[in-house]
Amino acid sequence: TFIPRVLPLMVLTRLQLPEWFMRWLSYVPIAVMAALIAQELFLDGDRPSLAGNGIELLAAVPTFLAAIRTKSLLATVVTGILAVMALRFFA
Repeated sequence: TFIPRVLPLMVLTRLQLPEWFMRWLSYVPIAVMAALIAQELFLDGDRPSLAGNGIELLAAVPTFLAAIRTKSLLATVVTGILAVMALRFFA
């Protein structure tokens, strides 16, 4: 598993990539995170469902707002954890 990770890094550091490609690459982490989050929020097992993940859907709202406002991974994660804890405690 080492070679598939390191080889592209070694090759790409020696190349001058076009600006449009660098902009495109900047969206990859956001797209991956959105796919992971959507899968957790909108799937119940293998089936699409909104009913099974009510607490997580509610906790996603302040978490999303914290992410937009602070643009900090730490603040976003802490907000999400606290929101889920509070909702589970009071639900």
